[in-house]
Amino acid sequence: MKEYKLPLESFVAGYMAPDKLCDEIMEYFHNNKDKQYTGTVATFQIKPEIKESTDIMIWPEDVFPPFNKYRKHLQQCIEAYQKKYFSIKQYVNFNIAQPYLIQHYPKGGGFKSWHFENAGYPQIIKRNLVFMTYLYDVPNAGTDFKYQKLRVPCKKGLTLIWPAGFTHTHKGVITKKHEKTIITGWFEVIWQQKYEI
Repeated sequence: MKEYKLPLESFVAGYMAPDKLCDEIMEYFHNNKDKQYTGTVATFQIKPEIKESTDIMIWPEDVFPPFNKYRKHLQQCIEAYQKKYFSIKQYVNFNIAQPYLIQHYPKGGGFKSWHFENAGYPQIIKRNLVFMTYLYDVPNAGTDFKYQKLRVPCKKGLTLIWPAGFTHTHKGVITKKHEKTIITGWFEVIWQQKYEI
């Protein structure tokens, strides 16, 4: 698995998924319109603005194609992330316990406000790491990370992993000329008794 180089001190890591896997996920999205529903993106401003996305929810136990391959890719990503930031491996393992999403944004659509992933109701607080894969190239789009002063481009197959807390406040880089589709979700901690002395 090829790593997409990002600054070590950012705690944002990137790994490339095969193009074929991205194509298979997109094919699943297009072929399952009965599973699509309208998602919402709140901007969290004084006057909340709602932008719609078209989503499909994938359950953790869904390991039929292509999600069996995607979960294998994510497992390789999280293992690589734990090698990169080896301190966390001493204490915890990670698993996907919440449903994750394929999200399609229309031209001009996306999460435009700064936000982080584990703020809110109790289920959200359990999120420890975020994963997101861009399913095709989109010019002039991607993700901005506020405190890291980092912009990551929307590159087909690029899977990002980053901490879910406020240190990694981020927002989508929006283009009015192109649609964008991602698959995204969260890793939770599985605690284990493993300590080095």
